[in-house]
Amino acid sequence: MIADLQQVYVDRYGDVDITPVDPAQFAAPLGYFVIGYLDGVPVACGGWRVNPELEGAAEIKRMYVVDSVRGKGLSRSILAHLEVTAREAGFQRMVLETGLRQPEAISLYTSSGYEQIDNFGVYRDHPESRCFGKSL
Repeated sequence: MIADLQQVYVDRYGDVDITPVDPAQFAAPLGYFVIGYLDGVPVACGGWRVNPELEGAAEIKRMYVVDSVRGKGLSRSILAHLEVTAREAGFQRMVLETGLRQPEAISLYTSSGYEQIDNFGVYRDHPESRCFGKSL
């Protein structure tokens, strides 16, 4: 699924997401990753990791739902689950970075209580980058 997500970035932005992401960053207790299945097939995923730039924050990464099951509320379920697990792990805030060419992601986050914050990370100065945060 991560390869499919990277292809979405290529299709929309012309390149893969260059944010450094090491799978080990999603290991407990400083990270978490979940995969959602329908009929034994992986169809949704997302995770959070510690963001050293933003004290007390868990950063959402690699949220994705395959095209064939979009519109069924899976992204909202994954997001809610990530918020619960981050809160249980002691984090006070969730943050994320997305882009203007992902309006459905921006809509999901803003309708879930996320507010735009100052950009951070490798896309800090990118004009199409948008970062959001939410208190847990």
